[in-house]
Amino acid sequence: MVAWLVGLNTLKIQPFKLPPLGPHDVRVRMKAVGICGSDVHFLKTLRLADFVVKEPMVIGHECAGIIEEIGSEVKNLVPGDRVALEPGIGCWRCDLCKEGRYNICPDMKFFATPPIHGSLARQVVHPADLCFKLPDNLSLEEGAMCEPLSVAVHACRRANIGPETNVLVMGAGPIGLVTLLAAHAFGAPRIVIVDVDDYRLSVANNLGADGVVKVSTNMQDIPEEVERICEVMGAVGVHVTFDCAGFNKTMSTALSATRAGGKVCLVGLGHNEVTVPLTPAAAREVDIIGIFRYKNTWPLCIELLRSGKIDVKPLITHRFGFSQKEVEEAFETSARGGDAIKVMFNL
Repeated sequence: MVAWLVGLNTLKIQPFKLPPLGPHDVRVRMKAVGICGSDVHFLKTLRLADFVVKEPMVIGHECAGIIEEIGSEVKNLVPGDRVALEPGIGCWRCDLCKEGRYNICPDMKFFATPPIHGSLARQVVHPADLCFKLPDNLSLEEGAMCEPLSVAVHACRRANIGPETNVLVMGAGPIGLVTLLAAHAFGAPRIVIVDVDDYRLSVANNLGADGVVKVSTNMQDIPEEVERICEVMGAVGVHVTFDCAGFNKTMSTALSATRAGGKVCLVGLGHNEVTVPLTPAAAREVDIIGIFRYKNTWPLCIELLRSGKIDVKPLITHRFGFSQKEVEEAFETSARGGDAIKVMFNL
């Protein structure tokens, strides 16, 4: 049984025929599946950027579970192992995969990205090399949180975050908050986070932000807000800004608030096209870098969680079972936002 996205705002729990188990595959009983913003976006619009849902699709990609069966060539896992699943399968034949940048493989098969089915299911079949064993002190929910945390870890690697990097985070949603946690674990000495919502800023405070700034949605407020951000950050200024929202205003603010010679990393992709003040940023040699998904992050994420350097448990605010009613309620809760940060299914 799986959660099918069958139409606009319509999810149905219905049967699904599992693919055969290949020699290098494992069959996993799903135990924890989180709802991502992209899942909600597909539900509400049936598309995300260039990905369009044209036929019924199984939803979900943040997941962890228990190995039930292994293929004949699998050596590193056994039935009963608790694992976190990396949801994207590169082709391993293209130049990008051969260079190690499989996250931007043009032929990637990624859970719940049309036409590939996702993991909000009782069971899935997945390559064993993309299933990572969890240590005893981590829960399956924490295993599922390795997926959003991987986005933040990949962003911190791309931006070279370290002990001399002051960080600004635009947006205190789930990805903004895990980016705060990851930047702290990478050694950033000062992290300021910005949002329009008081509750989410209070969560950021509790998670260890060095400063928070409440902003508006009005473009004309940018100069005043940049001034406040710089005051809160301090004299050294912002070395790296992570835009975890991806709107005209957040990107414009990020470019304006980042010091000369700094970097702006695009993490959130709220709008396909944005209009931003590039010329002043170029004159200050502010670099703009993008990220898409992640690569080779699960071992580090698991170690950061195992060691206690990152604690994602406070981000899991709502839990639901796997009935038709609860699936509908869970997605409504996630879409509503507010005090719902990470909504998790316990299967």
